[in-house]
Amino acid sequence: RETPLLEVRNVSKSYPVSGGFWRKKRQPVLRDVNLTLSEGSSVGLIGESGEGKSTLGRLILGLEQPDSGQVFLEGRPVHVWSKEHPGQMSVVFQDYTSSANPRFTVEELIREPLDILRLDASCAIPELLERVGLPKALRNLYPHELSGGQLQRVCIARAIATRPRFIVFDEAISSLDVSVQAQVLDLLLELKGDMTYLFIAHDLSVVKHISNRIGVMYLGKLVELADSYELIAHSIHPYTRSLISAIPVADPITARQSKRIVLQGDVPSPLNPPSGCRFRTRCPYADERCAAEVPEFKEVTSGHWAACHHLDKVK
Repeated sequence: RETPLLEVRNVSKSYPVSGGFWRKKRQPVLRDVNLTLSEGSSVGLIGESGEGKSTLGRLILGLEQPDSGQVFLEGRPVHVWSKEHPGQMSVVFQDYTSSANPRFTVEELIREPLDILRLDASCAIPELLERVGLPKALRNLYPHELSGGQLQRVCIARAIATRPRFIVFDEAISSLDVSVQAQVLDLLLELKGDMTYLFIAHDLSVVKHISNRIGVMYLGKLVELADSYELIAHSIHPYTRSLISAIPVADPITARQSKRIVLQGDVPSPLNPPSGCRFRTRCPYADERCAAEVPEFKEVTSGHWAACHHLDKVK
């Protein structure tokens, strides 16, 4: 079997909770997550805020260490692989203003990773600016002189400057205006195939356009994973169904005919997650088995994975 570029094996992560009586308590953020990405693929990771998506991205990049489990790139532990392949992993963060040194010009921002790896930047910078749709005249401007969309494009240019094989987009467009989001998405579609990337977001309508596969997270666990079309057209987990029903529909007739699935209750606290299936407190199909037994994340059909005791009941 061909070794995938990225493999996440049974990764769990928790953080200590500070203050008061909870000093020694740890808050679980990820629990037994498994994920693989093949070379040249793109996977979108969605879920509500606080589900552990960004934490998983940091673990994959080696910025943090898991409590248990491991992350492998081409069969090698991430910290070993990243040393053997400098500049081959990159990230674009949500907060682009904090990602850019205000003392650097656009050219200096893009040049920095190239200088660190001692790569020639003379021809690369104009080419990178053109690739992300920015005029060369911006190269001498500072971050505060750019719009949000322009600055995020600079961050993307810097992230792809070393021609990485794997890149994480962590909520990279969520803070941008809708029109600017569309421009950045067009750029990501152009980059698709040139690199392998994980696109973290909470908007399924965005993720479905730029990802080959989509994973859905709930309270730190993957609940469904499938090819993009398969997940949208034939989702089998009740949580995924509710997210899909919330996607806006342009056609008013279709919109009136579609039925919105409204979940009851709030997302439980990660400090005290429900027993058994974590989604059971908001699931219309939950029963005693769901409270007593954690559902297995299993392959239901070829390439389509889900974790639910009542997949046969979901309609």
